[in-house]
Amino acid sequence: MTNAVLESAIREQLNRLPLERQQQVLDFARSLVDARPRGVSGKQLLTFAGAIPKDDLADISQAISEGCGRIDDRDW
Repeated sequence: MTNAVLESAIREQLNRLPLERQQQVLDFARSLVDARPRGVSGKQLLTFAGAIPKDDLADISQAISEGCGRIDDRDW
């Protein structure tokens, strides 16, 4: 889809909305432009490498393997 086609489709849909909804679209578009990635770099996380003992990691891995795919019909 070309930029002109996309702009036309957006404009068409925008014109069908009431003014209040158009303002919401504008606010959302601005939030996308202003959005900055959150979090930290992977390099910063390397300081935590090895912080969890291997035995604990094995227990966690086993619990995940055993618990994944199970559905509790009585839960939400």
